[in-house]
Amino acid sequence: MERRGGRAFVQGIVVASALSSICVWSPSHAEPHRFVTVPALAVSSIGGKEIGNVHYIVIQLDQDLQRRGPTVLFSERSTGSVVSEDWKEGVRVAVDAAASVLGEDPRNWTVTIKNRTNVALTVGSSASSAVAVGIMAAWHRDALRPGVALTGAITADGRIGEVDGLPSKLEGAATARMHTMLVPKGQARTSEWDLYQQVGLRHITVIEVGSLREAYELMTGKQP
Repeated sequence: MERRGGRAFVQGIVVASALSSICVWSPSHAEPHRFVTVPALAVSSIGGKEIGNVHYIVIQLDQDLQRRGPTVLFSERSTGSVVSEDWKEGVRVAVDAAASVLGEDPRNWTVTIKNRTNVALTVGSSASSAVAVGIMAAWHRDALRPGVALTGAITADGRIGEVDGLPSKLEGAATARMHTMLVPKGQARTSEWDLYQQVGLRHITVIEVGSLREAYELMTGKQP
């Protein structure tokens, strides 16, 4: 999260709980789209205070029969859907990580991302691990478990790295009535916060995850 020119900008955190997951890949290629819509938590600054809120990320996975990929497209036409270059780069890494874990050739993929939010600009790469899970779920046609949130910066080899603002993100997850929050390994309890204590009466379980494989299994109940 940062402020530019007096305006608050948001670091997006994707929640690994799908409100809807519709996957269709026709053998005849007449209808090649696979879709996953994922609710996302974000942290914004209002009057100097960090506030958690919810927006949505839509992932569309298409087959590229000419193997020109991986092609990543960002749909930013609507007001409030603009994403920063580091957010986009995180998605590109997520595509590579998902393909690596699946053992698939990303040259066969076109991935279109739509970030739906009312804020002016979403920044940061903490959504990337959940985007990777969403791509994998679309590929497998697996439904994401409701009420499970993931935040973390993905690496190309499938590790989930550290992110900032976890206490505020936990508040956002509680507001969205999530029951489980997945955080990078070693970040549930740090010198800055203790999420286990913060959980309190919020009825949220905090679980540390270190890899995309771990996160996928917890979010879908299936092996990647």
